[in-house]
Amino acid sequence: MKAIGFIAIATAALVCGQVKAQEASCPDRMRFIEVTGTSEVEIVPDEIHFVIGIKEYFEEEFDGVSKPEEYKTKVRIEDIEAGMRDALRSIGISGNDIRTQDVGDYWRERGMDFLIGKNLDITLHDFTMIDSIISVIDTRGVSSMRIGEMTSKDILKYHEQGKKDALLAARHKAGYMADALGEQVGKVLSIIEHGGGTDHYTVVQNSKLRMDAAAVSASAAVSASDAFRTIRYTYSVTCRFALRDR
Repeated sequence: MKAIGFIAIATAALVCGQVKAQEASCPDRMRFIEVTGTSEVEIVPDEIHFVIGIKEYFEEEFDGVSKPEEYKTKVRIEDIEAGMRDALRSIGISGNDIRTQDVGDYWRERGMDFLIGKNLDITLHDFTMIDSIISVIDTRGVSSMRIGEMTSKDILKYHEQGKKDALLAARHKAGYMADALGEQVGKVLSIIEHGGGTDHYTVVQNSKLRMDAAAVSASAAVSASDAFRTIRYTYSVTCRFALRDR
C-alpha cells in the first residue's frame, strides 16, 4: 500500500546563538542557528479493525407491543455470537480474523436479568468489506459499530521517510534564514526528535460509523465510502547547525 504523499515544512522557533555584530565577543564555535522542521504523510491503511459490540436482548423488545416487564425470551450471547460469525463467514471473513475484545454485564432494572455483552474485533484489509458486513448481520443483537485501529504493513518505511523529510525541512529553513543574515550553515550540532520517539498520528474517520444502540438499526444506510480512508502522521525535529562566514 502506498502513501498518498509526503509534505515537508519547517516551522516554529528560530534561535540564533550570535549574530555578526556579536562575533568579536564570542568564539566561532558558539555561533549557531536552531530551527524546527516538520513533515507529514497520509497513508492508505491495509489493515482495518472494525469493532462490533453485541449484547443479549429479549425477543419481545422487537414485537412492538410488549412492555419491559413482559420481556421473557432472552437471546443468549452465545447464540448472537454464533449467528454473527456465521454471517461473517458467508462473506469470506474467517474465524482467525475475529477476536473477542472484552466482555461485560449490562444492568437493566431492579429485579431484572443482567444482559451479557462483548466486543468483536474484526480484521479487514479493504474498507468495502464494512458495507458487506452491515448488509449480512442481524442488527438486533448489535449494540455498536466503529472503526478501530488502522495501520499499514509498510508503516516502518513511512516513519523512516517522514523523519528524513523533517530533517531536510529543518536544513532548508536554516539555510535560507542564515543566508538572510549573511551567513552559511555548517555542520549539524544536535538533533532532537519531538515526542520521545513516538510518532503522533490522527485517524480520520466518519462519525456516522460510530453508532449507538438507538441508531444501529439504521446501519444499512451507512456506507464505507463515507469514511476517510487515510492515516495522517506528523513528524517534528529540532536541529542546531553551526554558522560560518560566507
